[in-house]
Amino acid sequence: MSAQGPIGNVAEIPAHILRPRPPAIIQFLKRLMKKPLGFISLLIILGVVFCAVFADFITPYDPDMTDRTNTLAQPFTLEHPLGTDPLGRDMLSRLIYGARISIYIGILATGTNVVLGATIGMIAGYYGGKIGLVIMRCMDVIMAFPLLILAIVLVGILGPSTNNVILAIIVVGTPSVARVTEGIVLSVSRNVYVDGAKAIGARDFRILTRYILPNILHVTVIQFSIGMGFNILTESSLSFLGLGSPPPTPTWGQMLSGSGRRYFALNPWLAIWPGLAITLVVYSYNMLGDALRDLLDPRMRGS
Repeated sequence: MSAQGPIGNVAEIPAHILRPRPPAIIQFLKRLMKKPLGFISLLIILGVVFCAVFADFITPYDPDMTDRTNTLAQPFTLEHPLGTDPLGRDMLSRLIYGARISIYIGILATGTNVVLGATIGMIAGYYGGKIGLVIMRCMDVIMAFPLLILAIVLVGILGPSTNNVILAIIVVGTPSVARVTEGIVLSVSRNVYVDGAKAIGARDFRILTRYILPNILHVTVIQFSIGMGFNILTESSLSFLGLGSPPPTPTWGQMLSGSGRRYFALNPWLAIWPGLAITLVVYSYNMLGDALRDLLDPRMRGS
């Protein structure tokens, strides 16, 4: 096509320029589909989130309903597709409700980790000097401890509960986010546009939110995805040790630790199902995080 001007055709406009661009989410999904592992991982995660949100409607049984006449039932039957535990509770229902706990703790703890860690890292990286030194040394002190051991100690002191598990994960997970963010902010804050904003008298808050934050958003998205996998694994580990959500709340780690460990010889499926759920979800979040890094990090594009 050509554009008509006072002297005729002034320019030849390619047809693809005239076509409307698809929404950003569609463009992103098309790019993600070029990363098969990342796209499949996203579908798995969305499926798990769907099960967690609508657990009340899709579970065939109440997860706490016992049936003494049908204990340790074998899987792959129409009545109980994944079998039953020693109390006759349906394993499929408990597995779905366990996803709700894992996703709830993962989203709340990881979201707090990312927001709090990114804020701390931005302050430390932007101001630097003694402020940044003190902040990051405090983060290093926390990171010096084995993270799982520190989480076990914190929950052991506070007592087993869902809220205490979330608090422990926030404490152990925030420093790593702050450390990564601080390194990115140190690099971004040396750019010319940041110096120009300072020269015209822009306030620090405006510089941080307008010029620095948009340049680290891709890092926080990647950290959220990978952090979700780590935090779900941490929650399952605490539940396995009896430090997670108290019974009768079904959790994957608790299912592994309780009937899954005691009755493994009689019915190994009691441990296999929650173990597979943990493995699949954690692996999916890690693969999605790798795919997001390739797509969102400008240094990785084209690789």
